[in-house]
Amino acid sequence: MNIKIKANTYDEVIALPRPKPIKPKRPNLLFRTLMRVLAIKDLIPAKFTYTKHGMEKAGKGPYLILMNHSCFLDLEMATAIFYPMPYGIVTTTDGFVGKGWLMHQLGCFPTQKFVSDLGLIRNMNYMLNKKKTGVLMYPEAGYSFDGRATVLPRKMGALLKLLKVPVISVHTDGAFLRTPLYNELKNRKVKVHADVTCLLSTQEIEKKSVEELDAIIDQAFAFDHFQWQLENRVEITEPYRADGLDRVLYQCPHCLTEGKMEGRGTTLTCHACGKKYTLTPLGKMEAEDGVTEFSHIPDWFDWQRASVKRELEEKKYLLDTDVTIAMIVDRKALYMVGEGHLRHDHNGFVLTGCDGKLHYEQKPRFSYSLNSDYYWYEIGDMISIGTHDCLYYCFPKKQGVVAKTRLATEELFKLSFSKGESGEKKH
Repeated sequence: MNIKIKANTYDEVIALPRPKPIKPKRPNLLFRTLMRVLAIKDLIPAKFTYTKHGMEKAGKGPYLILMNHSCFLDLEMATAIFYPMPYGIVTTTDGFVGKGWLMHQLGCFPTQKFVSDLGLIRNMNYMLNKKKTGVLMYPEAGYSFDGRATVLPRKMGALLKLLKVPVISVHTDGAFLRTPLYNELKNRKVKVHADVTCLLSTQEIEKKSVEELDAIIDQAFAFDHFQWQLENRVEITEPYRADGLDRVLYQCPHCLTEGKMEGRGTTLTCHACGKKYTLTPLGKMEAEDGVTEFSHIPDWFDWQRASVKRELEEKKYLLDTDVTIAMIVDRKALYMVGEGHLRHDHNGFVLTGCDGKLHYEQKPRFSYSLNSDYYWYEIGDMISIGTHDCLYYCFPKKQGVVAKTRLATEELFKLSFSKGESGEKKH
C-alpha cells in the first residue's frame, strides 16, 4: 500500500482549505464487481472460506456489518462474503488521500480514528435508513497488536438503538496470523476463514438495553488469535515469523529493560541482558534458558500494560522523542512538514516543531485509544494525534515506543475518569 506524499512547509499546509463534507454514495454494480474481481488474487492464496450462521433472522436488510480488524485482507474478505449486496464502508481519512473520487464511488465515507465524529453517525444513518444500503464498520478502528481486539468504543448499544437495523458480525480466523501488523506485510501460509453471524435482529435491539447490547458486542469481539492458533494446531514455519515482534513485546520480563528487544528470524532477543526467546511454529514463546516468563504473547502484552499503568499512577511514565511530522488536512496528500518533538506523560500529549510554529496539546480525556501503527504505508512506525481540522502523524526517532504509547493512552484515559480529572484541552 502507498499514499500520496508532498513536502510542504507548516505555514503552507495549515493555510490550505479544508474539504467540504460529502454524503456517502451507494456504490453501483460496476464498482462492486470491480472490488470483487480485484480481491480474488489475494484471497485465493489465503484459501479463504466463510460460513454463515443464523442469517434468516436478519431479513432482507440493510444491515450494519461489524467486522474485526485483523489485516489488509479485511475489506477483500467482506467483498467476497457480501457481493453483490451494496454497502457503504466506514473508512479512515488517510484512505481517501490521493484517491478520494474512487473511494467515494466504492461507497467509502471518511472518519478519523479515535476522534469523536457526529458526522459519521449522520452518514451511517443516511446510508442505512435513507439510501437503504448496508454499512460495513470496523468498530476496533485500529489493527490488533497482540492478536486480540483493540479497545472498543463505549455506548455502541446506543448507536444500534439509533440506527434500528439488524447487526451482522464477521469474525475472521487466520487473517491476523497470516499477516500480523508487526511483521511488515510478510505473508505466512495460513488459511483464512470467516464466520458470518446475525448478531442482533431489529426486534432484539429494540428489546435490549444499551448495556445489554454493549455486552453482546464485547462478547462478539472477545477473541485471541494466538490461542486459536494453539488450539487448532496451526503451524507457522516461515523463518521470518518473529521479525518485528519487538514492536509488540518491547520490554524484557527478565531484566525489565525497554527498547532493547529485537525480533529477527524465529527469535526475540534482549540486547540488555542477552536473554533469548524462540517463537515456536504454534505461536508460543520459549526461553533459551528454560525459564519462560510468558509463553503466551497476549499475557506478555498484559504484563506490559500493567507496568505502564503503574508508571502512570506513580507519575513516572514518559515518552520523550524527536519525530518527523506529517499532516493531513485534506484528501489530496500526506504533507511532510518537518521535524519536531513529541512528549507524552500523565498530562497528555504535547507536539512541537516546524521551527517553533507548531504547538499542539491533547489531554488524556480526548480519546479512549490512540491511532498508532507499524510500518504505516511502508513509511515507518507511527503515532497520530489531532482533531477534525488537522491530523498530525508522528514518526518517532526512538524505536519501540508505538505499542507502549497506545497502552499508556488507554490506561491514562481510564485513570482520568477514575480520579475525576478535567476534560481535554487542546489548541
